[in-house]
Amino acid sequence: MNDLLKRLGLTQMARALPSLLDQARTQQLSYDAFLRMALEAEVSGRQQRALERRVRAAHLPKRSRLETFDFSFQPTLSERLVRELGSLRFVQTATNVIFLGPPGVGKTHLASALALSAIEAGYSALFTTLSQLASALSPVGMRNSRTGNLQRYVRPHVLLIDEVGYTRLSAEQAHQLFELVAARYERGAMIITSNLSFAEWGGLLGDEVLATALLDRLLHHAELITINGRSYRMRERMASDRVERAAGE
Repeated sequence: MNDLLKRLGLTQMARALPSLLDQARTQQLSYDAFLRMALEAEVSGRQQRALERRVRAAHLPKRSRLETFDFSFQPTLSERLVRELGSLRFVQTATNVIFLGPPGVGKTHLASALALSAIEAGYSALFTTLSQLASALSPVGMRNSRTGNLQRYVRPHVLLIDEVGYTRLSAEQAHQLFELVAARYERGAMIITSNLSFAEWGGLLGDEVLATALLDRLLHHAELITINGRSYRMRERMASDRVERAAGE
């Protein structure tokens, strides 16, 4: 039986068949009930494999979740707004989400958590830092396929660009970034984390006019979340120091 199921591509059903047969005998299931269980096992397995493929393709730095974010540590942050974003309405409406704030306040955690929620809901996502994106969009990075390389960042339902502000762009990279934002405008959601104010983006791109045009498209449909709080990494370091001091006493 298993060989026939595998030849039909029903690999998940084949894997679950022994336990399904045991359950059918024990519970004296009808043919209809047994067939439904077998088909549900195949569908569930395929959905899980598809989810794993989407997670791998997204290249998230870690599988962060909104449930593990300590909102009490960042009281200026609107938990209600972040929870609403977790409903993924922003993906459906191609609304951008922009997290602004100093390093260590949880921007990447929240951005990655929203991307993971989208992936688990069946959407495609892709994580990149601005530095990685700049390299990919440079003349060297786009030597083989200019259009194809840009399309890699246009296709996903959600594009997460992390660490905007740590890398200054060349003129060519700045124009490619503008093309990317323009191509996704009102078509696909972007999640961006940055330690820069928007007034500083002219210096980031090296062109005030281009920065204005880019921000006009980026912010037209956007949720802006500013986090002015303490650093999680500093909190963890301080906690570690306290443990070490206590151990030495």
